Amino acid sequence: MPIINRIADFHADLTATRRDIHAHPELGFQERRTSDMVAKMLESWGVEVHRNIAGTGLVGVLRNGTSKRSIGFRADMDCLPMTETNDFGHRSTVAGQMHACGHDGHTTMLLGAARYLAETKNFDGTVNFIFQPAEEGGGGGEVMVKEGLFDRFPCDSVFAMHNTPEIPLGEARILAGPVLAAADRITITIHGKGGHASRPQQCIDPVLVGSQIVVAAQSIVSRSMDALDAAVISICMFHAGEASNVIPETAELHGTVRTFKPAIQDKVEERLHQIVRSTAEAYGATAELSYQRGYPPTVNNPEQAERAAKAADAILGEGKVQRTGTPRMGAEDFSYMLLARPGAFIGIGQGDGGRHSVSVHNPRYDFNDDLIPLGSSLFAKLAEQELPRG
Repeated sequence: MPIINRIADFHADLTATRRDIHAHPELGFQERRTSDMVAKMLESWGVEVHRNIAGTGLVGVLRNGTSKRSIGFRADMDCLPMTETNDFGHRSTVAGQMHACGHDGHTTMLLGAARYLAETKNFDGTVNFIFQPAEEGGGGGEVMVKEGLFDRFPCDSVFAMHNTPEIPLGEARILAGPVLAAADRITITIHGKGGHASRPQQCIDPVLVGSQIVVAAQSIVSRSMDALDAAVISICMFHAGEASNVIPETAELHGTVRTFKPAIQDKVEERLHQIVRSTAEAYGATAELSYQRGYPPTVNNPEQAERAAKAADAILGEGKVQRTGTPRMGAEDFSYMLLARPGAFIGIGQGDGGRHSVSVHNPRYDFNDDLIPLGSSLFAKLAEQELPRG
């Protein structure tokens, strides 16, 4: 793996930065300490810094030469609202908050690329280093775009990188077309008639109604969708009642819908409304569905995906980049940036068969520090490849 030598030289510095961010996680739109740290480091390397974009977001701008070409690299900065169970020295110091998705590593990899490119300036054009808040459900990427990100900082193309524990360290996954799904949120509220559990005939049980809705919702994918059109409907929370001998008045269900095509998204929403309404009516209850559209699908531009894969070949070596495969049902708000500019979302492996193969969003997850110089080198290589001197 031909890591850029200069980046390897400051691997220890980058590791210390990553672990510091990990130990001080901040939730979406609250990344003030992280944003301050990033800004201070960029400014120390001579990178022009623009702050207060989507609140805690910022963009570092590095120019060289005379070309009007430009490229954007995005890293996310926020953590998840969950408790870390690791016991190493850089574990979270904030109760109920944890970098369980590797955003601490993504931020550090982009910082490494910025430091290297600021030193070497082996490119002709403008590199925009985009540090985004609130990826974990807050839609910080959408906010940045709506606030004029690409009007203020023009980018011919834009790229992001995400660690992947399921892929071995030293490999990458860069697909053309759909990569990740749209993510919608659903809330179903059921109104019944409460009473004593010994006299159900005098009640309308919302728990029974909710249970039937959960089962019926699964028929949408198996019986209302073409087998070749992917969709996932997951009811993840079911809240009802306060006592074991009382049939409650209400029940509430929460879940998520994942799709790739707008037509399938529309169909799932339509069928869910029908099932919720008709199932409740069948039992004498009433129910309503709140269907909230979330992140759109993450779709790589084929040309930019191949450009990213070419740069990854140069860093990781031939045969280490997966260019074909099936999209995954996770979601990403980098999708909003890809709707505004052509680009690609890169999955880069960090798995080592041990603790760095633990899945993201797991309380024992930790970013693999050996990935830092690889990711920084890939960002830097992309800049030099897409903005060549001469």
